[in-house]
Amino acid sequence: MKLGALFTGGKDSTYSAFLAGKENEVVCLMNMYSENKDSYMFHTVGDSLLKMQADALSIPLERHKTKGIKEEELSDLKEFISEIKERYGIEGIVSGALASEYQYSRINAILKDLRLVSITPLWHVNVEQYLRNLIKDGFYAVIVSVSADGLDERWLGREINLENLEKLIELSRKYRFNLGFEGGEAETAVLDGPNFNYAIKITKSSVVKDEGKAYLNIEEAVKVGKEN
Repeated sequence: MKLGALFTGGKDSTYSAFLAGKENEVVCLMNMYSENKDSYMFHTVGDSLLKMQADALSIPLERHKTKGIKEEELSDLKEFISEIKERYGIEGIVSGALASEYQYSRINAILKDLRLVSITPLWHVNVEQYLRNLIKDGFYAVIVSVSADGLDERWLGREINLENLEKLIELSRKYRFNLGFEGGEAETAVLDGPNFNYAIKITKSSVVKDEGKAYLNIEEAVKVGKEN
């Protein structure tokens, strides 16, 4: 089945596309970019890497702008998916929803109207096990924004590896934030994986603080050859 993948470049959308691609053909990466940094539906940090990530995955990237106004952005998403269905002949959409009923129900309503299959490989998974699988499968994801008690700017740029995962599990229990970051507690960018043709290295960045949130302003990144 030909699929379009809703894609932010973060861990959930990247890993979901990888899983769905094992039995289907992901023909297009679809990115909604919001003018609202606090978008209800869409990941808004780290999009400077998107073109490089898509190139590393050898999958065409399509982008569509939304003002990020609650509920109205759903009309923008429906318009975008309808356009991609027509141009690429897709039969379904893969998304990285974990447990958010808000996102899941709204995306599925759109897909039902457009007669497209909804594929959500990570829906209601055990988040701790999912993150262990992400690491085991060779994905290199780094934290690019933080906005929760227990997560400060020292986490920016840090890899989600086994050592750091144990620390995140402990912090999530202590401060009661979502370990999967689905509530916006943090955001990630994937810089390498088993389906990447090359790895990506951030070579220049700065930390920006904004109203209780800190994020990595990625100014420069380069391709890095993969080790055999």
